[in-house]
Formats: sequence, C-alpha cells, structure tokens
Amino acid sequence: MPPSTPMDDADLSGYRIAQEPHYRAQGDEITLFEAAWRTRMPMLLKGPTGCGKTRFVEHMAWRLGRPLITVSCHEDLTAGDLAGRWLLEDDSTHWQDGPLTMAARHGAICYLDEVVEARQDTTVLIHPLADTRRQFTLDRKGEVLTAHPDFMLVVSYNPGYQSLSKDLKTSTRQRFAAIDFDYLAPQQEAEVVATESGVSPDMAQRLVALGERTRRLRGHGLEEGASTRMLIHAGALIAGGIAPTLACRTAITAPLADGEDMRLALSQAIDALL
Repeated sequence: MPPSTPMDDADLSGYRIAQEPHYRAQGDEITLFEAAWRTRMPMLLKGPTGCGKTRFVEHMAWRLGRPLITVSCHEDLTAGDLAGRWLLEDDSTHWQDGPLTMAARHGAICYLDEVVEARQDTTVLIHPLADTRRQFTLDRKGEVLTAHPDFMLVVSYNPGYQSLSKDLKTSTRQRFAAIDFDYLAPQQEAEVVATESGVSPDMAQRLVALGERTRRLRGHGLEEGASTRMLIHAGALIAGGIAPTLACRTAITAPLADGEDMRLALSQAIDALL
C-alpha cells in the first residue's frame, strides 16, 4: 500500500482558534497548563458537565498559538476512529489519519472530551503517547509514529456520575497530571453568564442562584444540576426577548427533568427567583 502523504502545519490551519475564547479563570489552571505545555505533559481535566473544561482547552490553545483537534468520545468510538484507516477511492487505496494521529504527526493539541465514554480498548491506544515514549503503532499501516515535539494530549471527564465500569483505569490515570474544575463562585459565574448571554448583571445573578438551587438537588431527584452552559442558554433566550420563566423552563427544566414532580419543583424555584 502506498504511504500517506505528509501534511505540513498549514494543513491544520482550520484547527487554529482565530479569536480569544472568553474564559474566566478559577484558580491556577492557566499557570499549571502553561507549565505542563513546556514539557508537553499530558493533562487530565476533571469536573462537572458544563463547568468550562472545553472552553479552557480552547482558551489555552489560542493562548499558546497551537491548533486544537477535539474528539467527543462515545461508546462506539473505535481505535480506528482515533488512529485512522485505509480508504478506497477510484480503485486505489489511501491512508487517512484519524484525529489522534493527525495531532501527533503535526504537532497539535489533541483533546479527548469525556474520554471515559470511549471503550477501554480504545483508550488504551493513548498509553504510549502519554508516557515517555510519545509514540504509538499504526498496526493497519505498519508504521510506528513518534509524536511531533509540539504534540500535547489533553483528556477530560466528569467523575460525578460515572459508574465503575466507565471509570478511568489506574494505568491511564497515572500517565497524566490532573486539574480539578468546578463551577465558579456565584459572582464570577454571574459575570460569565452576563458576558456570554447578553443579559443584565441582575438577571445573571438570578440565573446563577437558580443554578445553585438545582445543584443542591443532585442525588435527590436530579443526576446533575444546571451547568453554567445551561444558564447561558437561558440567558441568551431572555436576551432574545423570551420571558424569563419560559426561557428557564426551556433551557433548564425540560433538559434536566422528565418526571412531573421534579419539573414542578424546578418550576416553583424559577417562579421564586425570577
């Protein structure tokens, strides 16, 4: 089979982030990530859904001036999806790099979002890339790929609702340095909601208070409370002219709850706070 044609860095121009993504730091995560970048240390980001992990990676890719290749992991994700495969075209075959291979070959940041959703036999593929070897074998291609000096691997997951069957293996965890994320403090979160959605500071504070109330229901009828992302969605609807109660029922209550009792409880919270 013919070898794949190497691409230069210009081919990753579509993966570069042109404008600075708005990000509100929670603590020392920017300094920690920059220190990890200097040694290309693999990073594990842990925290609840919608708390800003993906936005943080986008911000850091922009800050470092590196292309970012993101993979949203799921249970049907195979090793071939990450590594690549041979394709048949016009009676000939050619190799197409998968996102992990592309990032490793050309020096991008590869971000595996919610990595535990992928099958464990798939996540094992990242092991040799996440230790001192910084290489992996493309079995289907017969190539041992050594990562570009600028390649960096970042993965994330939400430890709050994963079952033991979907937890990260110890052998995977120990290859990464980890940063814990959580929702911002109320005042900071309100600033983000106001900036991202366009609502007034007062309305943003009310939305954050609603979000905090739903988070206290985690494990008491809700699997997860309202994320910052959901509050921004509600705010965007309000800024677009939708009545606050309807906006919150659409962006928060309906996605979070199916049961009538929980929907009623959330609706009562909305009425009380808005």
